[in-house]
Amino acid sequence: QVQLVESGGGLVQPGGSLRLSCTASGTFYSFIGMGWYRQVPGKTRDLVAHIGNSGPTYYMGSVKGRFTISRDNGRPTAYLQMNDLTPEDTAVYYCNADLFTTAHDRYNYWGQGTQVTVSS
Repeated sequence: QVQLVESGGGLVQPGGSLRLSCTASGTFYSFIGMGWYRQVPGKTRDLVAHIGNSGPTYYMGSVKGRFTISRDNGRPTAYLQMNDLTPEDTAVYYCNADLFTTAHDRYNYWGQGTQVTVSS
């Protein structure tokens, strides 16, 4: 069983920075990709950034130039560096991983979510 554990959320002032981490624990065969989503109450969960085995593949328009997604290839960990944060970035951020647990079995997993609040 694979679990995703997130960390790094919190309260920050506008213009500040946070770095989210997501680590996959358990046994798996290989990664396909990892992504960060965010959700505010009453709205859909939206993809913020995604990274595949060859590097970043997507950024939400409003975060381009401010957020950077990366992976630690030596470890099953993904990061989301968030700079120049605004109150509109306030949300629960969720890590998502798409991976093979065996050579033939593909699954998608979610983390528990971490709150990011941008406020003065």
